[in-house]
Amino acid sequence: MTRPGEVIRVAVVDDHPVFRLGMAALLSSLDGIQVVAQAASRAEALAAISPGTSPAPGPRTSSGPGVSSGPGVSSGPGVSSGSGPGPGVSPGPGVSSDPGVSPGPGPGPGSGSGTSPGPGVGSGPTPDLGSGSGTDPGPGVDVVIMDLHLGGDSGVETTRELIRRWPDLRVLVVTMLEDDESVVASVRAGARGYLLKGATPAEVERAVRAVANGEVILGPQVAARAISYLSGARTAGPVPFPELTDREREVLDLVARGYDNTTISRRLVLSPKTVRNHVANMLTKLGVPSRAEALLLARERGLGGV
Repeated sequence: MTRPGEVIRVAVVDDHPVFRLGMAALLSSLDGIQVVAQAASRAEALAAISPGTSPAPGPRTSSGPGVSSGPGVSSGPGVSSGSGPGPGVSPGPGVSSDPGVSPGPGPGPGSGSGTSPGPGVGSGPTPDLGSGSGTDPGPGVDVVIMDLHLGGDSGVETTRELIRRWPDLRVLVVTMLEDDESVVASVRAGARGYLLKGATPAEVERAVRAVANGEVILGPQVAARAISYLSGARTAGPVPFPELTDREREVLDLVARGYDNTTISRRLVLSPKTVRNHVANMLTKLGVPSRAEALLLARERGLGGV
């Protein structure tokens, strides 16, 4: 949870570059919000939000604090444009001519007032995603904007993995999907908010600030459906197949409707491999040898909408 007056650091995870860049531009225009990372897949998201990584890629130049554009800027390994023992040449690879600086391998600091930042260093202090000194510094991100479809990856599974690694991380789902299964799956995975991509800029800003403050928020389009879904769950009778997990029961319900694994993976925003594993576990727990027998048994117990 961010404290009043602190900048909210946001990562945007979406496989559509136009939406991702547009969302980043919108958030960057808001006071107190800074976009520090972008990703288009599960692997990119985990890498971008992991401790010790850098902010989102993008060319940035600077002459701000910590980066000198004047004398003493190193132009390559062992070569300095500042004063030294020879005209522009350092005494050796990585050796500074300043007193008290120990030599070391690789490019060393020049003899002037600054050091070489290398390409892509931004203006002013570069946001550090988790370079703290503790044993578990956590990510340098407060809120993740997460799409549910990441090409071949699942936003739900990505959310679950991020929350497993960093329980205090806040995830705000922003997606085109408004079905009950997607909302429930996202919340179960650890998401703190859920918006549709048709949300207004004001709704996005409010949701980001609310989630960063530890609140749970649902967009107006999905709130009524979620309440109805949860109310129906409370008034329902005994849960069928209590030996199954909630997720396995959801898969069984969709199997009972006649859906194949590909359709189930889309409905629950899971990878096909994860669905296959759930089906195998489900058959073992139910003690039935085939999918067809599981379907009949599920329908006998009222699943599948029949």
